[in-house]
Parts: sequence; C-alpha cells; structure tokens
Amino acid sequence: MPTDAPNLPPVLRPESPPRRSLTELAAHVGGRIVGAATDISVTGITLATADLRPGEAFVAIQGAVRHGAEFAGRAAETGAAAIVTDARGAELAAETGLPIVVVDDPRARLGDLSAWVYGTGREDRLPLLLGTTGTNGKTSVSHLIEGILGQLGAVTGLSSTAERHIAGEVIVSRLTTPEASEFHALLALMRERGVEAVAVEVSAQALTRHRVDGVVFDVAGFTNLTHDHLDDYRDMTEYFEAKLPLFRADRARRGVVCLDSDAGAQIVERAEIPVTTIITPAIAETPASADWTVEIIEERQNGTEFRLVGTDGRQLTTTVPVIGRHMAANAGLAIVMLLEGGYTWDELVRVLDGQRIDAHLPGRTQRVSGERGPAVYVDFGHSPDAFEKTLAAVRRVTPGTVVMVFGADGDRDKTKRHDMGATAVLGSDILIVTDHHPRFEDPDAIRATLLEGARRARPDADIRESSPPEKAIVEAVSLVGEGDAILWAGPGHQDYRDIRGVRTPYSARELARRALRDAGWPVPEPSWAVPYAD
Repeated sequence: MPTDAPNLPPVLRPESPPRRSLTELAAHVGGRIVGAATDISVTGITLATADLRPGEAFVAIQGAVRHGAEFAGRAAETGAAAIVTDARGAELAAETGLPIVVVDDPRARLGDLSAWVYGTGREDRLPLLLGTTGTNGKTSVSHLIEGILGQLGAVTGLSSTAERHIAGEVIVSRLTTPEASEFHALLALMRERGVEAVAVEVSAQALTRHRVDGVVFDVAGFTNLTHDHLDDYRDMTEYFEAKLPLFRADRARRGVVCLDSDAGAQIVERAEIPVTTIITPAIAETPASADWTVEIIEERQNGTEFRLVGTDGRQLTTTVPVIGRHMAANAGLAIVMLLEGGYTWDELVRVLDGQRIDAHLPGRTQRVSGERGPAVYVDFGHSPDAFEKTLAAVRRVTPGTVVMVFGADGDRDKTKRHDMGATAVLGSDILIVTDHHPRFEDPDAIRATLLEGARRARPDADIRESSPPEKAIVEAVSLVGEGDAILWAGPGHQDYRDIRGVRTPYSARELARRALRDAGWPVPEPSWAVPYAD
C-alpha cells in the first residue's frame, strides 16, 4: 500500500530503466486503457507513492483498510505516467487525468507485470537464482550461499530478512521478501551490475501475497516447518500449503529439500520438480534416507565442524562460522543447492574442504562478546523451535550458567507465546523476559503471557521480568562471569524497535556490548556497521 515511510530504506531501480509502451502493457495483462488516447511509455512500476519516480506506473490495489487509488492524486503530483488498478480504483483515480489501465486483480497481476516491465521473466537472461523457504534458517542459508559464492569468486546478490546485497553494496531490508515490483527492479539492477548468482529468502507470505510471482528460481531450497505465523494462516496445514508452491514447475527448476522436519518428506512427495534430499541425523525428527547427510564432527564457540557425505561416496569437511547443529544443517543445504545450481563438486571441495565457510550471518547466534568473560550471543530466533535449537547449541559450548533474554512480537502470532516461554525456561538456567516489538499491543500483557508459559513449564526456575530491554541486558550481564553465556533472542540484526508504529533506534548488539563494557569486560571492535544512537 502507498505510505510515507521516511525511515525505511529506499527501493532500488535499474540505473538504465526500460521504456515500455502502455498499450503493450495493457495488452500483456489483458487490461483496458481508460483516459489518454495517445500512447505513452512507462519506465518502471511501484505500489507505493513514497517510492514512485517520475515516468513510472503506479499500481493501486485494495488494502485492508483503504484502496491505493485514494492516493492517485499524490501519484500524479509525483510524476506518475499512468495508473494500473481495478474498476473501483479507476473510479477513484478518474480525476487525476492520468491514463488508467483497468484489470480484474492488480495484486495478482503485479508479478507478471513487473517481470514484463523489467525484462526479468522466465525467458529473460538473469543471474542464477537460488531461493530458500522454510520456517527457520532461511536467512542463514541465504547468507551462507552468498559466502560460499564469494569463495568461488562469483559476483553475488542477496535478498534476505536482514539485508540486500548487490555486487558488494549492502542495503538494509524492509521485508523478508520484497514486493514483486521491488523484487523485479532489484533483479534488473543486479543484472546491470554483473551479478552472477543471487541468494533469495522466500517467505510463505511472499508466496501467498504474490511477491515472487513472475520469478522462476533455478534452485529452490526447503529448511523445515515449525510452529510460527499462525497469525497469517489458520493452522499448520495451511502454513505448509503456503510453502509448497515454490516447488511447482512454474516457480523453480530444481529443488533441494531438508528432511530434518517431517514436512520435508511431504514436500518431496508433492514437488513437481526434480528434488535432491539432505538430512542431519543429529537433529532430524524422524530417521530417513537422503541423498546427502550432514555429520556433526565438533561444536565450538567459534563454529561447528561437519562432514557432508553423499550416497555416491563424495564427501567434504568444513566449518560453519556459528554455533549449532542446525547451522551445520543450513550450511549443508547451501552447499547442495549450489551443486544443483551448476557449480561443480571439485570447485566446492577446492574452497571448502578443510576450510571455514567465509560468511557473515547478521544477528544469527552472533557472538558480540570478547574471548575473555561471558559469551553473549544475539539471535533473531522468535519461535519455540528456534529457541530450542539455539539454546541447546549454547548449552553444549558453555561450561557454566546459561541466561536467556527474550521478548515477543506484538500484533503477531499469539498462539506460540506460551510455548516460547516454556521452551526458553526449559533450556536455560536463568530466564529474563523483556520487550521486543510491542507494536500496538500492551507490552505488559505480552510479557505476562510469556511469563505464564514459563512458570507453568518450570515453577521452581529463576524467572525474572525486566523492562525495557536496555535494562534487561544490564541485569543479565550482572548475573554472569567467566564460562557463562547469555542468549538474547529476538532482535538479531535489527536496528529499531516498533513501538506504536514508530521505529525507535535500538541495537541489541550495541546494547550488549555496552553492558559488557560497563561491567568491566573487554569488548572487541565490532565487525558490523550499526546505525544506532542513544
């Protein structure tokens, strides 16, 4: 929907925008033109007036509350060349005097329309596209793919929850998967800059809300399916069905499916494309045979060493630069996706066997502390399954006390909150419940539900409540010493908190470093750039 959002990162466009005939555009989507009789050209397409550039088409769709065509006047003032909308939108936008392309369902047409405008459809020349879906691990797999591609010498692109990368340029992300108009513009820009391969995080919402329409992935990957997003989907069955379309022939050419969750086998059974399978026996819900196996060798605070073994006898040993068996599973999936994408086994062995994967995973079990003192990890995990796996990983590399700090998203899936509290308290020695993004919910009520879940699961545990999170991390650091660890789950890489619709500057990574420094622990210089201020 069109919004003014000055604190959001900009939408990117190709530097040499296309010029597309409005008459041909209307014919392509089966629409009719109302208004100007002479033909004009459009140089791009967008859903948001805040992102509109002169000469582009403004697509006005019906939102949850308002119709985008209510903003048509603003689009005209900004320099829109035309409007694409439905019959209701055409009535609302008639007074602008702009030519209007009327279609039945502009939201459903947006992907195909964007692909046509930017020349990024199935038959067009594009970089290798590797898309990953699943509940947990999508971001990690995407960043691991990009890291390995860099080791192979490729010019890379990335679209994840955390960041967008274009041949070395880094931009903060808005959504896990961009809107279709933004995504196709991004692919066109990547092509202009010589990107050879792109790692893309594909959410369930992206599939059901048409954000990846018009895109055909060379390889689609699946991580797992666990309890999450039931604010968007009625139940886990509907959530699974939302993921499945990525493995249709019109969406991807090949697939790599992890069998660590039982949903993986269902994906394999119903996929319409050739599928390769992978499993990590140390974490799999159900034993199964697979084409590739991830064998855990050693878990350390600075990484997890594993062996990737194929049924044909091929194997390599490498280290993922973060803790956790689940992270080794993510890395194994990334390697096999690259293999299925056309990189040779010899190339992968050359850069990985006996080496560390050279990847930066922002806010994914990211250690922000120094070598001396307590280990402090900041993580983006926000589901019971993510908590369970990450806490277990921290426990295995921590000789002392494990402290868990976490909050929950407001205006999001409330059905998982009791389980979040229960999982957090069962995996830690001390639990501190704090705030995350309250949005328009009462943060006190959110914390109360989390605390209730924790106390039911373990009534005798050391469970504390601390608000705001700036205070909670200071309390957590005061409770630990050498050999202990803190896991702060939820904020990860994010540099803001959403409080009643306002993005308040905030960085858990910097707050944790400050708390450690104030407590007298040495803190190394960070390897990330954080736009954070007091």
